[in-house]
Amino acid sequence: MSLLAFQRDFRTWLGSEADDAAARIGAAAKPGLSVYLNNYRGQLIDCLRESFGVVRAWIGDDAFDGAAAVHIEQRPPHSWTLDAYALDFPQTLERIYPDDPEIGELACIERDLGMIFVGSDTDPLDQAQFADVDWEEAILSFVPTLRFLPVSTNAAAIWSSLTADERPPAAAGLNKPATLALWRDGFAPTFRTLDEGEYDALNRLRRGATFGALCAELVDIAGETEGATLAGGMLARWLADGMIARIGSGS
Repeated sequence: MSLLAFQRDFRTWLGSEADDAAARIGAAAKPGLSVYLNNYRGQLIDCLRESFGVVRAWIGDDAFDGAAAVHIEQRPPHSWTLDAYALDFPQTLERIYPDDPEIGELACIERDLGMIFVGSDTDPLDQAQFADVDWEEAILSFVPTLRFLPVSTNAAAIWSSLTADERPPAAAGLNKPATLALWRDGFAPTFRTLDEGEYDALNRLRRGATFGALCAELVDIAGETEGATLAGGMLARWLADGMIARIGSGS
């Protein structure tokens, strides 16, 4: 057997415990192959446990390890780093627990916060520049870690309670679907729920609309006084939350 054939069979054995691959390697190797397989799966389970501690606290160790075993069986590693192995575990949980959607959403929150933690850095916004900003033509650039996550359950409240070592609420569906904004403020990954108006405003600005255009749209919708108040309030919150990386000009 060539080295390449051996490596392929060994990989096949680890991924699917295929008897034909083990047979080609040799009957005498079967005990050793079982040891490698056990270590391989154990390391992958440890990777998922480390990445999804909140999910594990919510569903319990036995249920979590069972889901991890299903994931390992169906989704072999596909990257050079184990960091990538956890990325599609939420989809496995969604398939296993279709009647408990908060589990998959909890996993999405935990996965995204982990990715945000190692996301690109940005320099702190220099607020001294605000005096010279032409807000009619201002283009807001948001931090690169900002992302949105649609949710249909109270997974965010469950996550917050579990991470604060508090008794979590019972799982419940939301009256209507919502969107979470997740980003890193300095070194701290964070998230909060957006109302529909703020989500739409952020999407418009991320697509390149000026702040003046957003203000004009809100004035058309809510009136001059209320529209200006809404726009100013959202801007103040984005600045306080550390969402904005830079303020440029569209002119």
